[in-house]
Amino acid sequence: MTGSRSAADVLEEVRRSPSQKVKVAITDVDGILRGKYVHKEKFLSAAETGFGFCNVVFGWDSSDVCYDNGSYTGWHSGYPDALARIDLSTHRVVPWDGGVPFFLADFEDGQGRPLGVCPRQLFKRVLARAAARGLVPDAGLEYEWFNFQETPQTWAAKGHTSPLPLTPGMFGYSIVRPAHNRPYFTALFDELAAFRVPLEGLHTETGPGVFEAAILHAPGLEAADRAVLFKTAVKEIAQRFGVMPTFMARWSRELPGCGGHMHQSLWQDGRNVFHDEKDPHRMSQTFKSYLAGQLHALPDLLPFFAPTVNSYKRLVEGFWAPTRVTWGVDNRTVAFRVIPGRASSTRLEVRVGGADLNPYLAMAASVAAGVWGIEQGLPLSDEPVTGSAYQAEKAVRLPRTLQEATDRLRRSALARELLGEEFVDHFVRTRDWEWRQAQQAVTDWELKRYFEII
Repeated sequence: MTGSRSAADVLEEVRRSPSQKVKVAITDVDGILRGKYVHKEKFLSAAETGFGFCNVVFGWDSSDVCYDNGSYTGWHSGYPDALARIDLSTHRVVPWDGGVPFFLADFEDGQGRPLGVCPRQLFKRVLARAAARGLVPDAGLEYEWFNFQETPQTWAAKGHTSPLPLTPGMFGYSIVRPAHNRPYFTALFDELAAFRVPLEGLHTETGPGVFEAAILHAPGLEAADRAVLFKTAVKEIAQRFGVMPTFMARWSRELPGCGGHMHQSLWQDGRNVFHDEKDPHRMSQTFKSYLAGQLHALPDLLPFFAPTVNSYKRLVEGFWAPTRVTWGVDNRTVAFRVIPGRASSTRLEVRVGGADLNPYLAMAASVAAGVWGIEQGLPLSDEPVTGSAYQAEKAVRLPRTLQEATDRLRRSALARELLGEEFVDHFVRTRDWEWRQAQQAVTDWELKRYFEII
């Protein structure tokens, strides 16, 4: 349970809450929270038995358009309810929503087993594989995102073009810029902490209206929960100030994209097994095999870090995102940045992911590949990149489009070994759909290029 609290303690706290409603949510394949309010009495009953939640949340895309290629659910199934099981350890209250109690839930298959296409359940299976070796991943995610002086109404009225940035110009690590929006900036830090999503740091990044937040690290599942909740919380807090955030991987051709970086370490019996004081980079052999597993698997697993068509607009040279399978020591141009530190802080930063990733899926892919590397005893044969990784021409180039990456995932026996046939098959279908929707779109670029001339 949360801290030292038992299930009975949590339920009693809900009973004592002045709120007559409870908010419950699940995470879909795209990392979007889908949820509802339920009456307190309904929640207390569902806390023991679970509750029905329409399985269309795994049968449609981020715009609520139903897949035409789904296997798990679709028009052929009639979109029945799936059983959602409330995780009482996720209990929070929402400070900007009158202190309403809040919980996350997982899906089961109706036979008491985890639902194979549920992202949170997938990560729990990966964590169980690590736990079987006595290993506990610890992680903290960092998000970069742009903020605009827009609302859903003004954005739609503009035809979804030319959003007005919160502040102009490029001003990373500015002490001055937050003063222009002090109430919003302060609310993010304070209200996220009250929501049990504490931040280690919050600052401006380079670009108009860009913020970056580092979420305080936590053991595996809690780290992913915090990351999912962070994005929704930011959006809810922001609207109170007339601000519209975007976590698109890259919204402008002229500006850098938005990263979703994951800091990771592995712990066993209270000790960080990544740290070795005698190694030149303070990397243990366990760390080296963990990193080797991730390096080996990354090209096959890329859609879990770069899940949208837009993700690949970020993965270009010279814009602070990796383009090749590389690692280095404290090098921000590589895919995997080793951060040597004390016994408590030696860690790996996975820099390939964008802010549009689903934390459960990215963490599942990353940890599964790393633990597989340990199980295989993989040596870290590649040398660390020094200087610009964009010049590391011998390193493997990452897939350049969602279609290319999805095709590689489809063919990957390793991905199916690490994450299971059922989930990989479902995810590949959803990414195929995403690519086909993009190919049917007529873009502003096409209009500008061809409308008059052709």
